[in-house]
Amino acid sequence: MKAYIDDIEYFVPNNKLSNADLSVMNPDWNVDRIFDKTGINNRYISNKNQTATDLAVEAGKILLEKNKDLKDVVDYIILCTQSSDYYLPSSACLIQEQLGLKQTIGAIDVNQGCSGFVYSLGLAKGLIETGQAKNILIITSDTYSKYINDKDKSVKTLFGDAAACILVKAMEEAKHEFIGNPVYGTNGEGAKNLIVPDGGARSPITTKSYHEEKDDSNNIRNQANLFMNGREIYTFTLSTIPIVFNEILEKEKMVLDDVDVVIFHQANKLILNSLQKKLKIPENKMHRSYMEYGNTVSSTIPIGLKKEMLKKYDNSEYKTALLLGFGVGLSWAGNIIKY
Repeated sequence: MKAYIDDIEYFVPNNKLSNADLSVMNPDWNVDRIFDKTGINNRYISNKNQTATDLAVEAGKILLEKNKDLKDVVDYIILCTQSSDYYLPSSACLIQEQLGLKQTIGAIDVNQGCSGFVYSLGLAKGLIETGQAKNILIITSDTYSKYINDKDKSVKTLFGDAAACILVKAMEEAKHEFIGNPVYGTNGEGAKNLIVPDGGARSPITTKSYHEEKDDSNNIRNQANLFMNGREIYTFTLSTIPIVFNEILEKEKMVLDDVDVVIFHQANKLILNSLQKKLKIPENKMHRSYMEYGNTVSSTIPIGLKKEMLKKYDNSEYKTALLLGFGVGLSWAGNIIKY
């Protein structure tokens, strides 16, 4: 058996947060400067009582509505999220019930962020190609907005909430579509550079957790908020990801000319422009969707892939994409697929 991606759908909340909205909330944040720095026009923000599980279920419903017989054959859910409803149980178990899927299926959470879709795709490939499953739903869903201080422009301008649902299926023989072998990497030494310090078992929430402080750039946050050291994340990305990019090509015995589209994790304009320049990727092969959705963490790559799937091509029915996620962990993962 071989694994391939059969379908993708995604869901964003109704609440659109534009650069103009951010400027109203914080008058010292200039609309044009936000766009010039990030390349982002809008991001979508979950409602107060709307969780990552809620977004995941909505994405799942869209895909199931298109594939009427799928409920009876799904045999595994892989939920990739860093925004779980509870410490326990697994949110994937909640999704099984809310989507009305049968009880004879596997369901697990993967606590991974920006590289999480490729990690989950690797897990799905392994489950299918070892005969453990045939129809897997990978669901990516994050609500980082709930960790962000409204007065912290270093992250408030970047992140949006979203979910994606990806159907990975088994085929008897790989003819055209395929999922390549992933390249993974981890550098836990950099974990402190993208973190929510308080709230877990290591450092539980206390009254001190909500004491706000101002940093050197006048960003305000507390220990229960998301912290990102943008300079360190940028340095990590530009030093590590070009090497990984070439490792992915070498693993499949390909060169850039063999790839139709490159879908990086949609972090922001600065990072993607820098990677494109360093790797000499032609603009027509460079996917960009951060402008409308911002950084949706684990969902950026599947949203991008869905948008590429919807494009009409004249020269070939099948396209080759290089996928590469990187960020929180620090972690990275990439592979090549044909769709």
